[in-house]
Amino acid sequence: MLLNDPPRSIVAALRGATGGDHDRVDTAYGDFDLAAPDSYRAFLHAHALALPAAEDALAAVPGLPHFRARTPLLAADLAALGKTMPPPLPFALPAGEAAAWGALYVVEGSRLGGIMLARTVPDGLPTTYLGARHLSGEWRELLGALDRAATLAGTDTWIDEAITGARATFDLYRRAAAAR
Repeated sequence: MLLNDPPRSIVAALRGATGGDHDRVDTAYGDFDLAAPDSYRAFLHAHALALPAAEDALAAVPGLPHFRARTPLLAADLAALGKTMPPPLPFALPAGEAAAWGALYVVEGSRLGGIMLARTVPDGLPTTYLGARHLSGEWRELLGALDRAATLAGTDTWIDEAITGARATFDLYRRAAAAR
C-alpha cells in the first residue's frame, strides 16, 4: 500500500474476494433438505466435519477476539437426533495471524446464515446450533476489531493473508459437505 493510498476496508476486501467461495459453499449445502429429518441429520453431520476443526484452530491463536464456540451446540443437536460427532476433517490455518482473522470472519459469519436456515427446520427437530445467533452488537464488534487489526498491520499483505485464511475455511466447509 502506498503512503497516499486510502486504506482498504478488510471487511469489504473479504466480502469481495471470497464471494465465489461463499457461493460454492452455499451450493454444496443446497442439496440438503432441512425439512427432512435424515437430510437435516446429514447436514449437521457435514457441519460437524468442519466446525470443530475450525474452532480448534482458532482457539490455538493468541490475540483473537473471544468467540463463543458452537461445537457443543452442534454435538447436542446431533445427539438429540441419535448421532455422535464424527472426527473432524484435517484443517490447518494458513500461516500468519491475519489468516486466523479471516477464518474467524467465516466461522462467525456462518451464524448469520444459520439463523436464516433455522427458520426452515420443522418444529420437533433441534436447532440449538443453527439458532445460535450473535449477541447484540457482537457481529459489529467483531467487524470493527477486524478492521482495527488490519489498520494496525497497515499492509495489503495482511489483508491478502486474511483472505487466504477465509478461503481456506470456506474450502473446509465445502469439503465437509462433499464428504457426507
